[in-house]
Order: sequence, then structure tokens, then C-alpha cells
Amino acid sequence: MKKIILIVVLLLVAVVACLWWINKKDKNEQAEDKFVKVVDGHFQRNGKPYYYVGTNFWYGAILGSEGRGGNRERLCQELDDMKAMGIDNLRILVGSDGEEGVLTKVEPTLQKAPGVYNDTILAGLDYLLMEMGKRDMVAVLYLNNSWEWSGGYGFYLEHAGEGVAPRPNEDGYPAFMNFMRKYATSEKAHKLFYDYVRFIISRTNRYTNVAYVDDPAIMSWQIGNEPRAFGKEELQPFTNWLKEASALIRSLDKNHLISIGTEGAWGCEGDYETYEKISSDPNIDYCNIHIWPYNWSWAKPDRLIEDLPAACDSTKQYIDRHIEICDRLNKPLVMEEFGYPRDGFKFDKKTSTKGRDGYYKYVFSLVAENAEKGGKFAGCNFWAWGGRANPQHEQWLPGDDYTGDPAQEAQGLNSVFSTDTTTLEIVKQQVVRMEKMKK
Repeated sequence: MKKIILIVVLLLVAVVACLWWINKKDKNEQAEDKFVKVVDGHFQRNGKPYYYVGTNFWYGAILGSEGRGGNRERLCQELDDMKAMGIDNLRILVGSDGEEGVLTKVEPTLQKAPGVYNDTILAGLDYLLMEMGKRDMVAVLYLNNSWEWSGGYGFYLEHAGEGVAPRPNEDGYPAFMNFMRKYATSEKAHKLFYDYVRFIISRTNRYTNVAYVDDPAIMSWQIGNEPRAFGKEELQPFTNWLKEASALIRSLDKNHLISIGTEGAWGCEGDYETYEKISSDPNIDYCNIHIWPYNWSWAKPDRLIEDLPAACDSTKQYIDRHIEICDRLNKPLVMEEFGYPRDGFKFDKKTSTKGRDGYYKYVFSLVAENAEKGGKFAGCNFWAWGGRANPQHEQWLPGDDYTGDPAQEAQGLNSVFSTDTTTLEIVKQQVVRMEKMKK
């Protein structure tokens, strides 16, 4: 009788242990499903296909702070507005670098000097991620920038002993780009950047007590905003740097996707082979492109509506060449920056957006048509969310509202404001179309 009782007890223990293990396994799988993943060349989230319409919200962490520039009430309003439209993917600057009081530089800055951080901006980033998590939104967080408006390359080169970085608004872009090409080969600059990467990715959110590496509100760590070689001779060291950076990020975080933040071949000195090489890195989970018809002279400021058909044709050709590469690599493609100025190249919020609306509608149709056929074009983030901002000056000044246009650009140039009803209606239509593909 005792043997029978013992056997029954052991069986019950085994059953309980088995049920506990199954429950734990299910919970782990559910937790893993919350992270955006790439499965067989396509995004998945919560076990379902993930296609999206997102936007750029570079100033989100500043708004989330309680220091200068912070406005948590506005932040939550903006997030609510975007979520109500179905925009759930936000591309965000982790933080600006360097000294403040510099015209065309985003401020307040996060990294005052290498390893010296502004805790109010870190708190702002924590708060932003917490609020995004509440709304089931995800962030693409970029860690560096090749352009002057947030420090990035220039900041690290200056502290690596390369001298003072030229400012495009003062010295011109040729001088600026000739200086920035040093970054590809500067091991000292890279080391300073890697220290920053380790610090950011290893953080724990003070409001949720969730480590960044465990936070499903983050979709992707992005090496930088439009990282460039800035010279053909620098293409190989540039490729090496990206590979080194992606390997570091992967060693720190096994849960999140990693992306480059590149414009595509345009950011690789026009070299499609380099674009394919950097995108083929096994630590890079998906491909990026950016398209700027006005910046790239596909549309002239005084002919924005007249040049729209030509801009659309050039856009399609550029996208198609990159889709071919993504098909070969079996990786999703995201067009994470695109914009078009307001009609007449004016910046006032009341200016019409006929040209922009036409361009958005065309770009959205290319994304949706490819995705509907099972292609690799999985999402897009328009540039950029201006929301409830009311620009005070054409050139941003401290104390002004943050718009989608960084400090070096005219305020209102590419921003989509809450009052841009025709543009937002086109965005809503695209959201509905993409949502159908998630089921």
C-alpha cells in the first residue's frame, strides 16, 4: 500500500512539474512574441505579420523630460493622437551630443562630453518608452548621426583630437563632409561611440524597472541616422565600422532587432554593392532606405507640384533597385524617412500640401502593393511628426516648440502638423490598408 501511495505522489509531483514547465514555456514564448522579430524575411509581432505606417519623432525623449524643453503633457497628447490614427512605430533620436548654444544644434543635449550625461534627458527617454509601452507602440532608437544637428560624427571626432568640426551653415557642406570622412577610419572616435552604446543599451528604465534589453517597447537599435562614408576611399573602413558596431550591439542585446539607418545607395556614395554588403551583415536584421526628392534635386522648390511626376518616377526606380537587393538577402525593407516640402516651398502651417499629399499617396501605394504581393517592403516612417507644435520662428530657437524639422532646417519644411488634415487622411487610409495584412 505504501508503495502505491509513493507512486501516486511521485506521479502527482511529475504532473505538477510538467504543468509548471509548460506554463513557464508558454509565458516565455508570449514574452518573446512581444518583440518584433524577422521570420523568413518578414516582420512578426505577437505571432502575426507586422506591417506598419510609422513616423519620425526624433524629439520624443526631450519632450519626455522634466528639464528644459520637456513637456510631458504634450508628449502624451502626441502619442494619443498618433495611436488614434494607427501610427504605432516611432523613429527616435536617443540624444544629442556636445555643447549647447550652437545654432542649428538640437538642445538640450544628452551627452555633454564623452561619458558625461544629462540625466533629465535619460529620464525623458525612460518616460517616453514607458508611455509608448502603455499604448502598445514601438520605438526605433538611433544612436549616432552623421549630420551636425545632433552632434554624432562631429562630436566624436572633436573628442578624438581631430579639431573643430565645421558647421555647414557657416563653412558650407563641402568642408563639413570632407571633415566627416575622417570618422570611418578614426578608431578613437569609434571607441568613444562604443562606450556610449554600452552605457545606453545596458540601462534599466527608472519608471518601469525593466532593463532596456528586455523592453518590447523597443523594436530596433539603429547604429545611426544616415551614417555615411563621405568618400569612396572610406567605403571599406565604413563597412568595417558598421560591422563592428552591429556585433557590439548584438553582444549586449539578444532580444531586439538591429538596423543601420542608411539612406541606401545614396548614403554609400551611390554604390549599390556597398549597400548590399553592409545590409548582408548577419547582425543586421532588416534593410533601410531614405528618399528626399527636394534634397536630391528630383523636385525644384519653385516647381514642387510640376515636378511631382518626375520625383515619383525616380522614387520608384530607387525603391525597386533596393527591393531587388532585399529579395536576395531575404530581409524586410523599411523606407524610414521620406518627405516633401509644403507647396510653394513655404513653411507656414496654413500653407497647402497638394504636392506632399500626392507624393505620400504614391509612396504609400508602392509600399502596400509590394506587401500585398508578399514582397519585402514592410513599412515606412514619414518625416516627420510636427503634431501640435506652433513654430515661432523660421529658424528654431531655444524655447520654441519642437517640430518634425530639426534645428538646421526651416520649421515647417517637412513637418506634418495636426492641422494638415488632407495629409493625415492619406496616412489613415494607408494604415487601414496595411492593417489588413496583419491578419
